[in-house]
Amino acid sequence: MYKPVKLKTENQLNKILRLQKRNGTKVAVLFISLWDKLSQDLMDKVNTLEGTENLYIVDSYSMPHAFVIFKTTKVPHLVRLNKRSFRSEDHLSTIYRILGLGSRKV
Repeated sequence: MYKPVKLKTENQLNKILRLQKRNGTKVAVLFISLWDKLSQDLMDKVNTLEGTENLYIVDSYSMPHAFVIFKTTKVPHLVRLNKRSFRSEDHLSTIYRILGLGSRKV
């Protein structure tokens, strides 16, 4: 299960990604937009999570250049990295399921 950690600068995200690459730890990054209704609804639920793994939150307003790293063109967008690969998901109901928020019909 995840706990939300909001990032404020692209430097913070770059540092996390460098550490992940070096250590091979699991990292989850959720890309959202403050003006998107689906992102707002998702964030209302994400803010209730109390897990052990960090879910790093990146918003399009404060960190627009961070979206280029994973070629994010649609929000919400969840990226999970592990030692050998990464998985990218922008299908909303799958994001809800992965985060343990139940299901969301779109």
